[in-house]
Amino acid sequence: MSPVEAAGTSLVDVTDLTVEFGALRAVDGLSFSLAKGAALALVGESGSGKSTVAGALLGLHRGTGARVGGSVRVAGTDVQAASDEELRRLRGAKAAMVFQDPLSSLDPYYAIGDQIAEVHRVHARVSRRAARARAVEVLERVGIPDAARRARSRPHEFSGGMRQRALIAMALACEPDLLIADEPTTALDVTVQAQILDLLHGLREETGMGLLLVTHDVGVAAESVDDVLVMRHGRAVERGPVGAVLAAPAEPYTRELLDAVPRVDARRTGFPVTGEVVLEAVGVRREFGRGKRAFAAVDDVSVTVRRGETLGVVGESGSGKTTLGRMLVGLLEPTAGGIRYEGSPHTGVNPAVQMVFQDPVSSLNPRRSVGESIADPLRARGERDEQRIRARVRELLERVGLDGAHHDRYPHEFSGGQRQRIGIARALAAEPRAIVCDEPVSALDVTTQAQVVALLGELQRELGLALVFIAHDLAVVRQVSDRVAVMRRGRLVEYGPADEVYDSPREPYTRQLLAAVPALDPELAARRRAARRTPAAA
Repeated sequence: MSPVEAAGTSLVDVTDLTVEFGALRAVDGLSFSLAKGAALALVGESGSGKSTVAGALLGLHRGTGARVGGSVRVAGTDVQAASDEELRRLRGAKAAMVFQDPLSSLDPYYAIGDQIAEVHRVHARVSRRAARARAVEVLERVGIPDAARRARSRPHEFSGGMRQRALIAMALACEPDLLIADEPTTALDVTVQAQILDLLHGLREETGMGLLLVTHDVGVAAESVDDVLVMRHGRAVERGPVGAVLAAPAEPYTRELLDAVPRVDARRTGFPVTGEVVLEAVGVRREFGRGKRAFAAVDDVSVTVRRGETLGVVGESGSGKTTLGRMLVGLLEPTAGGIRYEGSPHTGVNPAVQMVFQDPVSSLNPRRSVGESIADPLRARGERDEQRIRARVRELLERVGLDGAHHDRYPHEFSGGQRQRIGIARALAAEPRAIVCDEPVSALDVTTQAQVVALLGELQRELGLALVFIAHDLAVVRQVSDRVAVMRRGRLVEYGPADEVYDSPREPYTRQLLAAVPALDPELAARRRAARRTPAAA
């Protein structure tokens, strides 16, 4: 029996949980328990039901029309039988949740400190002054520098990692027994992700709280928990100590998940690329702001991409990699330097260079069918025959692995991976020579991510495309790239063949990025965590 299942010490007891939304059974007969002070990860693909389970622990489905069956006990509270007042006391005071997107969880109009103080006042019934002091205290606890001053900042003044720390601080305000973290590191770069995971581990050691981690990233689970529960279609597939499950999974589905995880030490199998140079950035610089407030997001960067080649661009948030990508496409004009296409200087938007964006939801118009969005480049090129347009759109949908009959469906009717395929189809409609992919798989689960990466590779081989693959995930970049450019604070710090950059990095910054990549071995993860603590303690 694992510590998580030890009798008499359970913080969470879930028995035969079912959650239904209309005809959809999102959770189907799930049972598990979590001991006080222990950590359990719910791991699975999008749609596996893991976030639905997390919501059920706090009674968040009440009043939504969902039908919830089975038994859920959290910190001594029977969630199903609890009154609304009892649920309010549970949420925040005994069990708190950190959501995936801190921007949607924080009020943009109020200072971070005021929002944390309000949560503390609701549960602790203390004075405003005491609540504000508590807000500063927990912000310091989660590593926000100059917390007394930063407590007066609004969410947009914090970086993504800082906002996630602020949400964790809010959750800690009332010293809960249980912290539920729902995809807390999705879309964060590797060093910030490592900091957040280190923070959660340190808080567990310091406070003795239990942790339920919801994640699609198996590597994140390996870094953070004692036990792992693998979910699929609302059911438990496999459960056990994280080291044992990841080292020797008993179930085929768990092995499929692990096989789909990109490895930072896996070399790309391919041939040297000798095609002609399609796209170049020559000493480009891009400034934002004016006068004393001006800053260079990209500073004197030169890269080339050849036909049939993939150039990976990696770096932390704020490194300038997206700005570089937008200049390559022509969405931004360089302040200095220039872009060349097939050897000639080029300014403005170039139809032969297309972009696939990070968030297909925001890049697709929700009021237009996906077929109409894919058809835009065709009409921009002068095509007017609607029958030919519709036939070409159908062909493109099928080319990226979707049903050609789905022309008239809307973006909300597709999954995240399907929407990204639609974005790729739209880029292909212009018959480009090069495609710039800006974080195209950052919010996708590992199996969907692998499918999209495989699709891009297949298209590249068939069409001879030059690809620029911008990402913060170094393992994915290694998997797809022939050459890699490492950026930091707007400058190119390392640039060369992927195997050389990954196997023998010259720059300390590159080594730091590689050391922050989640390890599938919990013992290695613990050693890395200890190593990251050492400089901070010095």
